[in-house]
Amino acid sequence: MNNNQIIAKIFNEIADALEFLGDNPFKIRAYRTAANVIEGLVEDISVYIQRNEKIYGIGEDLREKIIEFLRTGKIKKHEELLSKIPKGIFEIMNIPYVGPKTAKLLYEHFGVDSIEKLKNILETGALLKIKGFGLKKIENIKKGLELYQKLSQRFPIGEVYNDIINFKNYLSSIDGIEKIEIAGSFRRFKETIGDVDILILSKRDVSDDILKHPRIKEILAKGETKISFLYGLSNNKLIQIDIRVIDEKSWGSALMYFTGSKEHNIQMRDLAIEKGYKLNEYGLFKDEMYIAGKSEEEVFDKLLIQYIPPEIREARGEIELAKQFKIPKLIDFNDIKGDLQVHSRYSDGVMDFWEIEAEALKMNYEYVAITDHSKSLKVAGGMDIEDLLKRNEEIKKFNRNSKVKLLISAEVEILNDGSLDYPDEILKNLDLVLASIHNVKKDEDITQRYLKAMDNPYVDIIAHPTGRLVLSREPYKLNLDELFKKASERKIILEINAHYNRLDLNDLNILKAKQYGVKFSIGTDAHNRNGFYMMIFGVKMARKGLLTKEDVINSLSLIELLEYIKFCREYRIKQFASSNK
Repeated sequence: MNNNQIIAKIFNEIADALEFLGDNPFKIRAYRTAANVIEGLVEDISVYIQRNEKIYGIGEDLREKIIEFLRTGKIKKHEELLSKIPKGIFEIMNIPYVGPKTAKLLYEHFGVDSIEKLKNILETGALLKIKGFGLKKIENIKKGLELYQKLSQRFPIGEVYNDIINFKNYLSSIDGIEKIEIAGSFRRFKETIGDVDILILSKRDVSDDILKHPRIKEILAKGETKISFLYGLSNNKLIQIDIRVIDEKSWGSALMYFTGSKEHNIQMRDLAIEKGYKLNEYGLFKDEMYIAGKSEEEVFDKLLIQYIPPEIREARGEIELAKQFKIPKLIDFNDIKGDLQVHSRYSDGVMDFWEIEAEALKMNYEYVAITDHSKSLKVAGGMDIEDLLKRNEEIKKFNRNSKVKLLISAEVEILNDGSLDYPDEILKNLDLVLASIHNVKKDEDITQRYLKAMDNPYVDIIAHPTGRLVLSREPYKLNLDELFKKASERKIILEINAHYNRLDLNDLNILKAKQYGVKFSIGTDAHNRNGFYMMIFGVKMARKGLLTKEDVINSLSLIELLEYIKFCREYRIKQFASSNK
């Protein structure tokens, strides 16, 4: 881990410890904000300190602690807090639906300081005797524990993506390796992965060169055709990587086989049998005669079907589409002209407008929507109307000389009664209005909140519609068919939130929503510079949902986008006027 990652981790642990001990909420938030800022820094934090450069979101007290770490490798405050709290408590606090306050109650009443003790106390039913622990809360903790244990076995793909790509780049530097492909669930872009399969083509034994990598922690197997080991990730967790050495004539068939999914492979083998062939990882055969296998395309051609993109090999009807050559040209990363959800320092982001523009230029974007939170979401620095108007004027001023158009937008909270957090006279002057829900009561069905909000003609996009968080929070209670139908009727766009912890809508919901004829947007929900690079995750999810560039409004040029938003708003205004006659 680099300095930024280590300090961010320490600050988050300090925040957890302070919350566990019942300290000042503003102090806790300061540490969490600082951790978020530090994680998003492009350069090592030591560079900012050496230049005596001010870092937004970090006050003098926390700056001194950063200097202390850079000087000594530790922070005294952190060590003091660690000494006051049993080590296992930090793991307990990471369990969904637990957190510091619940962890404190569990420890004070039952001495729960380990996962094992938590499991035991959940089985006894003793929690029901404690105020604040009802049946629903206990069920949520059980669910959270189950999710946490899954998380310890599987990883959100975005959590490991850069590590695996960097390792692939390392393999590319080894003399003798001619081809490399990451296969398995990584290549299919499953939202979580358990291990990593990598295929290589090499004319010499490269195993010793591979195993020199400093992050390889334990060698599990080493043979002529397969190497397995535990690889240390940036988050200090371990993931198993299996490297298979493939013959040139079997490269394509092996890549198909190890990409999967298992169900897809079974269907492909059945198809081959129907056509008088045998298909396996070594190739396509007629009786015992080798027919094809050097490339995936060669195998698909021999089977007389369309090439199936890796992301959709999930046995969901893609083979039938391929037989009819009806798989559409899926959206590609290069089709994206802009990011439609980014947060600035005006709410809970850490970027100035010039920093946003700098990252957008690297991505070759024409535009970025600045979607700071609205006033009710105080926990995320929601803007009151005065701040919103001030920010809007600053954006207008910035746009006079900018190379990237910053769209004057907002992520507006849908309130409990379905109304919006800003009045219409404010909303109508925004280039883009994202409406979203962050606060949900226990067991609340939010369908009607969405449907009422969608009657407002100025709602352009519904952001992260289901509210789920990968491996840590289940989707909100919601009738998606009603949501998709209303979105289609009202020409309201549905977001694919590209942050790897959200990926919301997911691929199955995208497939379903597309049947209703809705359009989609992709937004990274970037709060710092690193967030911009999650666009690839949103595009991959869109591909899994069989979307073309025509389905995604980010593929429009700036002029086309603004015209489309204007057209949809005018359509909704006419609808509203007609329904109120």
